Amino acid sequence: MTTKKNILAICGSTRKNSANLQIINAIAKLSSDTLAIKLYEGLTDLPYFNQDTTDAEVFLEVQNFRNEISKADGVIICTPEYVFSLPGILKNALEWTVSTTVFSDKPTALITASSSGEKAHESLLLVMTTLGIKTNDDMCLLISGVKSKLNTEGEITDGELVKKLNKLIHHFN
Repeated sequence: MTTKKNILAICGSTRKNSANLQIINAIAKLSSDTLAIKLYEGLTDLPYFNQDTTDAEVFLEVQNFRNEISKADGVIICTPEYVFSLPGILKNALEWTVSTTVFSDKPTALITASSSGEKAHESLLLVMTTLGIKTNDDMCLLISGVKSKLNTEGEITDGELVKKLNKLIHHFN
């Protein structure tokens, strides 16, 4: 019996039923035999990033976020694009990891799911490669027009997207 890999999912949208959360949930269903996906739900609890804060002063929420990344066998980041960039709340969270090595060589899937998404996806890839993640083209996915690929229950209706998500999942195994 193969042990499931523990994957931390970070959703860049704080909406309760966002398309990004629906994509994460779809990945969890598609990979239920091989991956144990845990959604990080503390983005709104993280304080604003401040470089003057020393490690000894780091807030409990920040330490918990870093620990969740460290414990995970891999990470999935799924985010929308806001004003041609990453949502501020996601960028803030990622900035709290800059002075650490929690993302170094960590298998990480980068998904941008939005109306367009090209600029946010480019930014996400730049930020995350700077943090030292381990990824490849099959683990980086831009889903433009995401809402047209989901039904009202949040299920994926686009067969090509399902194939791409399965390929992404395969690279965690």
